[in-house]
Formats: sequence, structure tokens, C-alpha cells
Amino acid sequence: MKNFHALIVGGGGTGAAVAHDLALRGLRVTLVERGEVTSGTTGRHHGLLHSGARYAVNDQESAIECIEENLILRRIAPGSFEENDGLFVAVTEEDVEYSHAFIEGCAECGIPAQRLTAAEAFRLEPNLSAETILAVRIPDATMDAMRLPLRFFASAKSNGAEIKTYTEVVGITKRGNTVRGIRVMDHATAKHYEIGADIVVNATGPWSGQVAEMAGVDVPIRPSPGVMLALRGRLCNMVINRMTPSGDGDIIVPQRGLSVVGTSSWVVDNPDNLGLPKDHVQRMYDEGAKMIPRVLDAPFRAAWSAARPLIGERKADAESGRALSRTFKCFDHADEGVEGFVTITGGKATTLRGMAEATCDVVVEKLGLEAACRTRETQLLPFEAYYT
Repeated sequence: MKNFHALIVGGGGTGAAVAHDLALRGLRVTLVERGEVTSGTTGRHHGLLHSGARYAVNDQESAIECIEENLILRRIAPGSFEENDGLFVAVTEEDVEYSHAFIEGCAECGIPAQRLTAAEAFRLEPNLSAETILAVRIPDATMDAMRLPLRFFASAKSNGAEIKTYTEVVGITKRGNTVRGIRVMDHATAKHYEIGADIVVNATGPWSGQVAEMAGVDVPIRPSPGVMLALRGRLCNMVINRMTPSGDGDIIVPQRGLSVVGTSSWVVDNPDNLGLPKDHVQRMYDEGAKMIPRVLDAPFRAAWSAARPLIGERKADAESGRALSRTFKCFDHADEGVEGFVTITGGKATTLRGMAEATCDVVVEKLGLEAACRTRETQLLPFEAYYT
């Protein structure tokens, strides 16, 4: 099967997982990334291994994807996660009312959920607000945003995949209506050249619409930035979530000696031009402090924004992107009359492996191959192996 060459555009977590999956299936694999690997959205998220509980009421498809992949990733990437669990905390009577639908939704999605009294929650997390009425414990975990994808990259390389960083796609080459490769610029040498392939996978997240346009097809993607705030000090040891529908500043994620408060949400046309609205940063302080008051006086470390690749038409939820699903979708652009070109977008950092499996199933079918996915059980190499 090495006679078949798959070319992946995008060196984030999804591209890494696709490279790993296709290399395991025996294809020749090349991946290009315009910067360093994980330098886009992948390297900027808050490092949550989702239990899916956040979506258990209003986006159950995403919730089920998250809990399934949560369990698989713990198995194939041991040592990558701080398996600290999470709490959804209710600090108002409205939060308490929402907790009933929340617990029911978790049960429907197969997400373990344990209701705790305020006293039980305080024993686990003494810094919680004195307004805490109850909490629900769920199997969230934390991870290093870059090290988990590096394990996929390392494993892909060990199976022959070629990873070309600082190599930016500037065009798509076609023969008739069939994509035959890409044109790239090497930022290290300023040289332009072509790379041929039997199939091209667009795994560029919030940039997937821009890359798709080069091939003459459409991907309904809404880049949706969110602001995150890093504070010095570990204000909690578990992931702390607000017991509300998804909203601004509704999560605090412990990361080594920091606490990351997130996130806001709005939509943009260009994922390279996000900005960092000051009022969004202040909102992280204000809303995060409703769960843990010490957020207000913890020393500032950093604030940044990252763009989510949400699937939706441009007219959909133009204000914030909150109502758009966090699920993923694989587009076979043969449906639009363009062969040899597939896009995978949407999803979460937690679902990168599942996104890759769905994509690679499409790839091998299009190439007329019989090669089953093996990533559910194959243990990943350590992240250090990417460099060694």
C-alpha cells in the first residue's frame, strides 16, 4: 500500500492523528504545516480532556464522542493526563435547577456523574465559593496541549510518515476535476515546489475553509475565537466547571503551577486575525470568581485567544458561535464534483483520534483499499520520540 501517497495539510492534533492512522494502515504519508507542529489552535487550548459533560444537555452527539475518546486516549496514551476528575458546581438556585437536566443528560450519554453536597465538594476543593450549593463529579482530566499530539506525530514518523514543517500550502494542483497534489512555499528556503499525491486531506481546523477554496469547494466553517486567562498558582486540583449551559468564563483548568480560566466566544472570518478584547479578559476574572473567588487576586501570567473550528453556515449564530455543535464532520468533496480531496474539521482536542478514524475510513475506501483502523488499541510512543 506504500504505492498510495496520502498528503495531509495541517500539523495540529487532527493532522497528527490522521498521519498516525494512515501510516498504521500502510500508506505512504506526507504532512505539511506552515509553522511548527501544534502552532495553531492545537497549541493554544486550555488542555482539557473532556468527559463530554459540558455538552450532555444541548449537544449530546458531541458529548458521546468526548466520553468515548476520553476512555480510548487514557488507554493508548498512558501518562499523558492528570486524571484529576472535574466538578460542575452550582452557586445559584438557577444552577441547581439546571443540575437536574445535567445529571439526566450525563446518564443518557454514558458519562459517570456523582452528585455531591456542598460539604463534600469543599472537602475536595477548599477554594470553592462559599455560595456553592452542590456539585457533580465527572471524569474530566487535564493534559499538555502539545505533548499529546506529539505522541501521535512520533508514532506516525516511526511508521514512515514524513512531517514537513514551515511548509505552507499556496495552491492545489488538479488534473481536470481531480486533485493531484499541492503547491507549497518552504519558509526556511523561500522555495516554491509541488508535492504530488493520490489523495489530499485538509486538516487545517479553522483554516479549512480557506484551503478548501483553493480546491474550488466549500467547507461551512465558522472560526470562533475564545479568550483564555492564565493565573499563577494552582487554585484547584480538579477541573472546575459552572453548572450552567455553555457560557463565558465557565471553566477553570489546573495546569501544573497555573490555573487557566476560559473561555469567551465570538466569530470571525479570518482565523489569523483574532484579537484579544479587554472586556473578554475581564469577563474571565468576573465569571471565574463566581466559582473560585481567589481568581480575582491571583497574579496574572498571560491571556490569549484561540479559534475553534465550528461547523456552521456564515449566517448561523453570527453573534457568538455558542449554539453551534462541537461535533466533527468529514467532507468528501467528490459530492461537489472534486475528486481526491477530503476535509476533516470541527471537533475537540479530545476527539482527535476519532476524527482521524472517520477520515481515514473515507480515504482508504476512496483508494479502493481494505485496511482497518488500528489506533484504538495501539499505544502511542512517548512525546520525546518525536525529537529523538
